Amino acid sequence: MPLLGSAAMLLCFDVDPGAIGEHDEWHTHEHLPERLSIPGFLRGTRWVALQGEPRYVVLYEVERLDTLASPAYLERLNAPTPWTQRIMPHYRGMRRGLCSVQGSRGFGMGHAALLVRFSPEAGAAASLRRWLAEDILSELPTRRGLGSTHWLEAALPAGMTKEQRIRGIDARIDGALLVTGYDEHALAALAHEDLSCERLQAHGARAVVTALYRTDYTLTAGEIATIAPLPTKGPT
Repeated sequence: MPLLGSAAMLLCFDVDPGAIGEHDEWHTHEHLPERLSIPGFLRGTRWVALQGEPRYVVLYEVERLDTLASPAYLERLNAPTPWTQRIMPHYRGMRRGLCSVQGSRGFGMGHAALLVRFSPEAGAAASLRRWLAEDILSELPTRRGLGSTHWLEAALPAGMTKEQRIRGIDARIDGALLVTGYDEHALAALAHEDLSCERLQAHGARAVVTALYRTDYTLTAGEIATIAPLPTKGPT
């Protein structure tokens, strides 16, 4: 499957407009390398919105679900660097899901993606899962313009940490579909057709939010071992 592990962490958030430039520098040169140096973290990708909101989506692919509750990860969350402490107050509307990978089909990761977030209606979780597994997950990657589909479902609570206290309490992500491909128009069409709000609601979903993204930066754990660490920055 195209995702590298059996679990993933999905983050959706905005950043104060005046802090976007420094955020992207920090996220690229310090934060992603820091996260990808934690045992079990395999790949991190930052996406930026083309249509819809919020501005940012970050996906961390991890080896196993317990990676997201490991002492090594929690230690980082509770000991933010000076530069992290400078950036985190500029975060807005953070949503974070510690997820199991319910399915990952197709090949590779396209440069564009449609993200669909949703929650199951009470009593409809089983029928929603069945529809996603049988009618959506495997069929979409075969279409022109598309390449892979990834279904994530919340599996762990996100406990309070020092990073979260700095930026504010994180909201929850219950479920998400990330469909990637090479044709932005084909992906955008899904939001009005197969993955429209109305169609998901008909199969038992609620609180449906869709947005179109492009890849902004990707880093793998294997690369971390081959590069010298860059100097970090603190508050000025």
